[in-house]
Amino acid sequence: MKKTSGRVLELLGLMQARADWTGPELAERLGVSDRTVRNDVARLRELGYPVDATRGRDGHYRLGVGAKLPPLLLDDEEAVAVAVGLRTVTGVAGFEESGARALAKLEHVLPDRLRRQLAALRDATSAGPANTDSNVDDPEVDPAVLTAIASAIRDHDGLRAFYRPAGTEERVEIEPYRLVAWQRRWYVVGRDPASGSWSPYRVDWLTLRTPGGRRFVPVDYPGDLTELVVREVARTGWAVHARLVIDAPADEVVARINPAVGTVEPLPDGRSVLVTGGDSLEVVAVWIGMLGLDFTVESPPALADHLRVLADRYAAAAR
Repeated sequence: MKKTSGRVLELLGLMQARADWTGPELAERLGVSDRTVRNDVARLRELGYPVDATRGRDGHYRLGVGAKLPPLLLDDEEAVAVAVGLRTVTGVAGFEESGARALAKLEHVLPDRLRRQLAALRDATSAGPANTDSNVDDPEVDPAVLTAIASAIRDHDGLRAFYRPAGTEERVEIEPYRLVAWQRRWYVVGRDPASGSWSPYRVDWLTLRTPGGRRFVPVDYPGDLTELVVREVARTGWAVHARLVIDAPADEVVARINPAVGTVEPLPDGRSVLVTGGDSLEVVAVWIGMLGLDFTVESPPALADHLRVLADRYAAAAR
């Protein structure tokens, strides 16, 4: 039988890995009796770990919520995965510093074999520029804002905010339902309590106001909220919005674009309309060029002007 200290640590690791365990399940995993499991649970409680237990046929053990963050037990793969994730996280202001602190603590306690694995991965890897598909810097989001929005979603509290899309500013009141991280952007999907309409709002364009909005009773959205973000961002979530008539059927256009690029509408004459957008005219021009189809710009006029400049530049380069 394993020594008591090692077995108690293994028990703690099991309870951190899954929410509920029955006594017989823990006994089988640890290779001990139900009585030994009960004794080890008592030892965890003596060490300050809140272990909840329910009796009866459906009885189980669960690691409860304590007053402080307990040590986490990670297996080899989990420890390396967390370390790699901490090295690559982007898009939230302040995470670089706090992530570096957490990574330093993790690396300090890693066994030598794992520290060498991580060092080998770090030394053998180089990262290209974080912003490779746009000439506009990725926006950073204050983690306190994400936390406030998440709490409002949990508690069904409305949000009041200033919203600044594309240089404008408006006051909005939102019933928040879901945070969606997509295309290195954060969105909160919400419902306008006045009109009942649903929209995604870019979090980096939101300035929360206090006090917040009124508490609301949730209603069901008739669809998938993440799909709503993908569909609506082309219309509301970019700095530049474009409407193009494509000289091809909608099915052919859909087959050629990434869903992140925009939405496609068929026209009666067999052509189609692509509604798309991006963080700059240059980005939109690149996406359009990748279609490989003839098109006409309906809006904005600045995009047509930019494409004329590109056409002259490319023509000069081909002489």
